[in-house]
Amino acid sequence: MNKENIKVGITIGDINGIGLEVILKSLSDSRILSNITPIIYGSSKIINYYKKCINVSSIHFNLIQNVSSAIKHKCNVINISNEDINIEPGKPSCLSGALSYTSLKKATDDLANSNIDVIITAPINKKKIQNKEFEFKGHTEFLTKLSNEEESLMLMCYNQLRVGLVTNHLSISEVNNNINSELIVKKLTLLNNSLIKDFKILKPKIAVLGLNPHCGDNGLIGKEEQEQITPAINKANENNILTFGPFPADGFFGSKSYLQYDAVLAMYHDQGLIPFKTIAQGNGVNFTAGLPIIRTSPDHGTAYDIAGKNKASADSMRNAIYLAIDIYRNRKLYKRINSDTLQKQKL
Repeated sequence: MNKENIKVGITIGDINGIGLEVILKSLSDSRILSNITPIIYGSSKIINYYKKCINVSSIHFNLIQNVSSAIKHKCNVINISNEDINIEPGKPSCLSGALSYTSLKKATDDLANSNIDVIITAPINKKKIQNKEFEFKGHTEFLTKLSNEEESLMLMCYNQLRVGLVTNHLSISEVNNNINSELIVKKLTLLNNSLIKDFKILKPKIAVLGLNPHCGDNGLIGKEEQEQITPAINKANENNILTFGPFPADGFFGSKSYLQYDAVLAMYHDQGLIPFKTIAQGNGVNFTAGLPIIRTSPDHGTAYDIAGKNKASADSMRNAIYLAIDIYRNRKLYKRINSDTLQKQKL
C-alpha cells in the first residue's frame, strides 16, 4: 500500500530568526515524513549553517530545481538564491527580508500552480520584507490578496481551542472604526464554513466577544455591543450559524467558558491572542481560514533574542505541519462526501 504523499511547501522566513531552526527540528523526526514530502524554499548554505547550530547531522536534504524532482517522503530543498548569503542570527537585515520574500514568492507560485498541496510559513520580519510586491502587514493579508479574496480569517488553533479575529494587524486606535455588523457577519460566516469543511464539525457553536470592558455595561462604557455586535450575532443566527454572546473577554477566558464552544471570535488581535497564547503555551498554530489554499504557521515570531542558540522549541512549527495535513485531508473528505451526496440526488 502506497503511503500518502502530501506535498508540503515550507518557507524559511527571516534567515536571522528561528525559522530554519524550528523547521530542521520538526523534520528531524522521521515519523513526520511518513505521509508528506516537504519542499523547503531556501538554500543549502543556510540549512547547513543551522544544522551546525543545533547539532542535527542525521537529517539529509535532496537539492532540486523544481517540485517535480522531489523525492517522496524525503526532505527536499529548492534553492532561492545563488548569491553569497551573510547569516547573522538575531540581526534582521535588508538581505534577510529580501530572502524571506523570495522564499515566499517561489512557494506561493508553486502553490498557485498546484505543484504543492499546502504551505507552511516560517516567521518573517514584517518591516524588512516590505517591497513593491509586498506592501502588506503580514502573511494573512498577502495571501488573501493572492487568492483574489476580499476577506479571510486569522484563526489561532490549539487542540479544541480556536480563536478567530474580526480585525488583524491594526493599531488600537483604528480598531473601533473598522468594526461593524457587516464585517462581523462575514467573519462568522468564514469561521462557520471553516469549522465544517476544515475541522469536520457538523454544527459548530461559536462564541463572540464584546469590544468594551464588561461588554459596555449596557451602553455605559461603550455602545458597540448594542449597535454592531449584537445585531451581527442575530443576523448570523438568522443565517443558521449557531452564534452566542457577546461575552466579556476577561470573564469568558477566566471562567474557561471557551471549553463550551467550537470557536471564539475576538474583535481585535491582542484580545484574542493574549489568552490564546497563554493557554497554548507555545503549541499553537496560525491558520488562514476562508481561502481556497491551505496555509498554516507557528504562532510565534522571529525570536531574534534566541536565534542561532539552539533554544527554540519546534512544537508550534511541528503542529503547523500536522494541522495543514489534517485540513488537507478534511477538505478532500468534505468534497468527496458532497460529491457523493450530489450524485445520489441526481439518481
